[in-house]
Amino acid sequence: MALAIFLLAVCLVAQAAEQTVTFTVEGMKVVGTLNLPEGVEKPPVALLLHSFGGSRDEVKIPAVNEGIFARAARIWADQGIASLRIDYRFAGGASEGDSADATLDAHVADGLAALDYLANSGRVDANRMVLVGWSMGGAVSTAVAARTPHKLDAVALWNPAINMPASFPLLWGAEKIKEALASGDKPVELPMPQGQPLKVKSAFFVSLLTLVPAAEIANYHGPLFVAVGTQDNIVFPQPALGESLIRYHHGEGELFVRPMDHFFNAFQNEKLVDELILATGSFIVKNARCKAPESC
Repeated sequence: MALAIFLLAVCLVAQAAEQTVTFTVEGMKVVGTLNLPEGVEKPPVALLLHSFGGSRDEVKIPAVNEGIFARAARIWADQGIASLRIDYRFAGGASEGDSADATLDAHVADGLAALDYLANSGRVDANRMVLVGWSMGGAVSTAVAARTPHKLDAVALWNPAINMPASFPLLWGAEKIKEALASGDKPVELPMPQGQPLKVKSAFFVSLLTLVPAAEIANYHGPLFVAVGTQDNIVFPQPALGESLIRYHHGEGELFVRPMDHFFNAFQNEKLVDELILATGSFIVKNARCKAPESC
């Protein structure tokens, strides 16, 4: 009986620390996972935006059987940092919408709404919010950072998709991109490096051209952390592209360069993933300092 009570208490603590939340964007449901550090009443919070073809937990690291974003959320909670990781609408996750109808503009709207949700939740410090985006989520994050009415304490971009009109033809060939741009409402199938093929319509490819990360990041003036891998064959060459984003940004910038691929060598082991998570956590702690100590 004592053991059963103890196990129930452990489960209740786990549920209280990490829970599924929902909010709506344009009448559609967005699903996310909110992770709250124990014993911290008004913690700083990081919003995590996932990659193209990814999901809110992100790619699983085989060595530890844990998604990269899920692992980051857990480690940051131990540092007193809350986090919200969402599935975009139209992205094949738990949120509503057919993945064929995805656009970067819709993903940006989801990110903006997620910051609004956090600011109004009463569960985190609305004055200490940061943004973390990986790959396409990095490109989306530049626009969210530039357009949100909320003051962000920091933005961290992991292997961000800095030049998507160049990256996509490298992955699938110029002819496939031309086909997709001309496809209208007929979905075009793209094989994915990891996972099942994705079907997207021409509107998605148009949004690749109209969202320009360098132009967006120029309108965000807070601290910026850009992590790039010299073995990244999806967003390359590096570190040149990472340096270009730092140059367009008008503010404090930090470039984190490691010999890692686009997935932070996660399919080898968790070593570089953990180094990146801890470095980002330190960046968040340094910049998301409590502005009203009596209320923190």
